[in-house]
Amino acid sequence: MRQKTSLTLAEDVLVGITKASRRGESRSETVNRLLRERLADDAAQLARAREVAQINRHADALNAEAADVLSYQGDV
Repeated sequence: MRQKTSLTLAEDVLVGITKASRRGESRSETVNRLLRERLADDAAQLARAREVAQINRHADALNAEAADVLSYQGDV
């Protein structure tokens, strides 16, 4: 569902929107696409940060387990 809204944007932002628009794309479509892309990027970055934090929370235990496994290897 689309809702009409009104925004006041700086002139340089409007120039950027014009440059970012695709052939045949209205200003509204361009703004909508750019916002969707940015929101998706932000969500992906947040997910990656959560994954890294989870890995870091378990890093000591994982490294200790790996060291234990490697200690059983014989010389090749």
